[in-house]
Amino acid sequence: MEKRKLSFWDIWNLSFGFLGIQMGFALQNANASRILQIFGADVHELSWFWVVAPLTGLIVQPIIGHYSDKTWTKLGRRRPYFLVGALFAAAGLILMPNAGMFTQFMPALWVGAGMLMIMDASFNVAMEPFRALVADLLPSDQRTLGFSVQTVLIGIGAVIGSWLPYVLANWFGVANETVSGEVPLNLLLSFIIGAVVLVASILVTVFTTKEYSPEEMALFNSVVEKEEVEEESSLLDIFSDFKKMPLTMKQLSSVQFFSWFGLFGMWVFSTPAIAHHIYGLGLDDHGTAYQNAGDWVGILFGVYNAVSAVYAFFLPAIAKKIGRKMTYAVGLVGGGLGLISIYFMPNENWLIISMFGIGIAWASILAMPYAILAGSIPAKKMGVYMGIFNFFIVLPQILNAVIGGPMIKYFYGGNPIYALVVSGVSLLIAAALVVKVKDVDDTVTVEI
Repeated sequence: MEKRKLSFWDIWNLSFGFLGIQMGFALQNANASRILQIFGADVHELSWFWVVAPLTGLIVQPIIGHYSDKTWTKLGRRRPYFLVGALFAAAGLILMPNAGMFTQFMPALWVGAGMLMIMDASFNVAMEPFRALVADLLPSDQRTLGFSVQTVLIGIGAVIGSWLPYVLANWFGVANETVSGEVPLNLLLSFIIGAVVLVASILVTVFTTKEYSPEEMALFNSVVEKEEVEEESSLLDIFSDFKKMPLTMKQLSSVQFFSWFGLFGMWVFSTPAIAHHIYGLGLDDHGTAYQNAGDWVGILFGVYNAVSAVYAFFLPAIAKKIGRKMTYAVGLVGGGLGLISIYFMPNENWLIISMFGIGIAWASILAMPYAILAGSIPAKKMGVYMGIFNFFIVLPQILNAVIGGPMIKYFYGGNPIYALVVSGVSLLIAAALVVKVKDVDDTVTVEI
């Protein structure tokens, strides 16, 4: 028995929740540092406030993956998890910019940091079961298409989320001034809209996608007896699964490490780096000029996500022509050069060019490692291994969170632009490491 091929629109619907997830994720990535600075965080402290989020993901992801492999409800196997994750993420989106309401209990900065933790952890809870869902439902020859469609939807959602504060301020006249440590109105409304879209898009996937039953999954893999034993396994098996991870997964782990070290540095430090290096603003200047710079960073993030969404349409054709490894490496090189080029750009408009390379990298990072990985993972362990794979996303973020701020303070002379340059170098290292990866079910044998 083989998995049935799905139509394009079936694949679109099963991935549609990613649009809302990434809209919220984009609002967080482009604006969380700015909000924390409004609440009183110094630039060299920003990464420390971000550290709790990936640390939570490190613990939560494999647990979610383990139980989602074994959960069978009326909603299916994966859908209960990304639905609950979306609801918590929506709550975080609404509460983070409104952290000032809780100052009678604790400082707004700490409330904001706590909401950042809830948001990021919830986004991760929602995302990894989504990736496992694609691997569950699609046959091998449709996986690259499936993950590419996810990347398209991620790009669309991220463009909307990244551009929303700028659009509200400049097209609809919503105020973007900040006074007395208060978040501008355009940011408040953007986060509320993001929460609504997040929940609505998740519900589209929940109500339009049907998962395979346990019996069907067993037939696909011809492991009925093994499945029965597996149901009696415990959460502690995560540790043995980690030791037994497939060779391809081990090889991809180093690529993921350097990729996400670079991405984290970009998300945390882009606003202060561009405001300081391109706009010439002081690191302690959080006035209207800084808010304008922050809104423009949102536009730039929207550009790289738009490029990602378009480029993702071509990923299956490119991978078919030159192989998944080469496609992955080319994307990472584009992102590395794009980040490094920010240092040399004469003004904010030229930064749009830098975003094209970053967008190509983002599309590749979101699609190619999962397309390569899915063919090497036992189907009955898809969820837990997708969760374990998340280790190599959150560990580099934790490392960057711990050392990123002190490096700006003590090694970069207080100039955060160098954090973006180091992020670019990190992506180039990741591209070089792709050569070691064994893609077990790629039909193209082009060598890097």
